[in-house]
Amino acid sequence: MGRTLQNIFTIAAFAMLGGCANDEKEDKPKPFGPSGIPPQLRGNQGGGTAITSGGNARPVPFNITPQEDIVFTDPDNPDAGIPELETLMAAPKKGPWEESESIARQTAAREGKPILIWFTDSARSPMCKALSTELFATKDFGKWAAKHIVRLRVDSNIDVDDPDISLGEKVDRQVEIKNYVKRLKKRYKALGHPTLVMLNASGEVLWKETGYKRGEADYIWGLIKQGDVASSHQYKAWRKNLESKGYREWEGKSGREVFAKLVSYSKGTLILIEPGGERYKTNESKLSNSDRRWIEDQKALRGIQ
Repeated sequence: MGRTLQNIFTIAAFAMLGGCANDEKEDKPKPFGPSGIPPQLRGNQGGGTAITSGGNARPVPFNITPQEDIVFTDPDNPDAGIPELETLMAAPKKGPWEESESIARQTAAREGKPILIWFTDSARSPMCKALSTELFATKDFGKWAAKHIVRLRVDSNIDVDDPDISLGEKVDRQVEIKNYVKRLKKRYKALGHPTLVMLNASGEVLWKETGYKRGEADYIWGLIKQGDVASSHQYKAWRKNLESKGYREWEGKSGREVFAKLVSYSKGTLILIEPGGERYKTNESKLSNSDRRWIEDQKALRGIQ
């Protein structure tokens, strides 16, 4: 690549230490005092282990791609086969509840937020409807959750309503969704409705709660806030470790951000890799002014024009 930044910015030595997400705090409601955390849960804010009974399923964490496993781009064609970063940054955010675990986990890793999984049966469970009415559908919870957590709903009521597909395709999709729900229930030992599971940003179970009684909305919200606190502590350490290895926050002109490491630079084209292994390409002209200044600083340090 000649005198390009695939020298590769010796990125570990020049990584920028950034802020961490999830430091915002809501003031209300305060069902358990200023912290919003049930008394029996206070003092266990390190996280990482279950704080309620029912098992502590541990899905494979969101692993970091080892340096030796990164496939660097062809110097003669660095853009081949890699999606544009702008596509990721411009993608509209969907409704408050994700339906794909993989997307929820990618979002959690990108934004540094814990994941709340809601196993529900929207058609047959009266307590699921009560939980939704008393907590999840409220304006206060929705506003708080949008800032602090990633929400994933796993609904046993499977309905494929798409007029553009054939009956056979509809049946195939229903079977696919049914098997997906079954796999997740088995993984997290969700034996009833509703079951709530909270994961930290790397996919470790913080707590699990099965069942709901009318009037328990404040208690459930307290559990969720406890998970947010625990996950935030873990994420800070995780992120600081990655920053020491060259990961930093990159920002597009739209203001959307991605936490990634520069692995290739050639004639203004950058290849970035996220902690989960996803790779994206972009041009420095499409990045924020602060990112472009950072690139110029790195060039100057190495005498690169």
